[in-house]
Amino acid sequence: MDILSIKQRYGIIGNSPILDRAIDIARQVAATDLTVLITGESGTGKEVFPKIIHQMSSRKHGPYIAVNCGAIPEGTIDSELFGHEKGSFTGAHEARKGYFEEVNGGSIFLDEVAELPLSTQVRLLRVLETGEFFRVGSSKVLKTNVRVVAATNINIPEAINRGKFREDLYYRLNTVPIIIPPLRDRKDDILLLFRKFSGDFAQKYHMPAIQLTDDAKELLMQYRWHGNVRQLKNIAEQISIIENKRDISSDILSKYLPGHDFSGLPVLYKAEKQIKEGLSDRDLLYKILFDMKDDVNELKRLLGFVIDKTGISASVDAATLKIFQSDVSEQKELKRAGSRAHISDEPLIIEGDTVQLDTDDVQEPEIFIENLSIQEREKDLIQKALIKYNGKRKNAAQELGISERTLYRKIKAYEIDE
Repeated sequence: MDILSIKQRYGIIGNSPILDRAIDIARQVAATDLTVLITGESGTGKEVFPKIIHQMSSRKHGPYIAVNCGAIPEGTIDSELFGHEKGSFTGAHEARKGYFEEVNGGSIFLDEVAELPLSTQVRLLRVLETGEFFRVGSSKVLKTNVRVVAATNINIPEAINRGKFREDLYYRLNTVPIIIPPLRDRKDDILLLFRKFSGDFAQKYHMPAIQLTDDAKELLMQYRWHGNVRQLKNIAEQISIIENKRDISSDILSKYLPGHDFSGLPVLYKAEKQIKEGLSDRDLLYKILFDMKDDVNELKRLLGFVIDKTGISASVDAATLKIFQSDVSEQKELKRAGSRAHISDEPLIIEGDTVQLDTDDVQEPEIFIENLSIQEREKDLIQKALIKYNGKRKNAAQELGISERTLYRKIKAYEIDE
């Protein structure tokens, strides 16, 4: 069976090469008895792949069961998976077979396998290695012949580092890995899926299908979709039921997308171009620090120019020396903040606590140091932007590179008169 036929049979929608690769791996591994570990974020559709593997294997006529390991209480998970003997614990009024015993000769899908307790992980490891297990409360060894397919949305290597998952079990489960891509990595499939869901709900609720305008399609494509396909389907159903209009604009769609102001794209700092709206407070702070660096460097260049042109020779006091020292300290701080600023071209030569200059006839120039408080600079920038655009917050926010909501909050915090 080819990939297209598998998609049609199991209702998989999308043309993403990453998705096709996952389906192809499932198709190839189905003919073997190898253990498979499926990883992917919640809502990506991991539950479809164990069915593909089972139905295309030699076990397709045997039993198949899906077990959500995260939904079973820790105190009963061993009994559910491996069974128990009568009287083995309170409430065990009779002996009971577990899933591994019931599914002998078939396949078992262990969803959210990373939620298993460590003691159960030991039992599972033994089943995978030898096919042997014990019922709870029994010392009799039982054998089973079960194909195991597991899935999780948790980063298992991190769980191993935290001591929450056994490393040997991970490598035993991960014989063949299948990675299901998140919806944000399948942008070309988003509109296909939305159109399919909209059509299904229109038929289900006996109403015309909703249609997206061009700006709504763009918003749909750029959204992060943390809930993946499941979230997209839920939103398509909500809009189909709630909205009377069948043509959905971006304004209508945005009401159903939580946190739609946050872009999934990385933020780039552009020094000579207008910064797009939506930068965080941290990015604004970096912008202010870069401006402060330019001011200090300009002061250094001015002082050097005066010295070169006038031949000043005098002893620079400790306060002036601190200006230069603070500049070096600031450069180091900017490096730690992630800037690529170029540090001063000409190093200072300091002897003791003073810098010796020659000033017999020339009066020492007076140097003014601007107040470099970050809060004051930020307040000053906001005031200038508001004045420039006659109090229009939207334009001022775009000039500053922050969102209008952030600008409003800062105006209140600094008690700025508009």
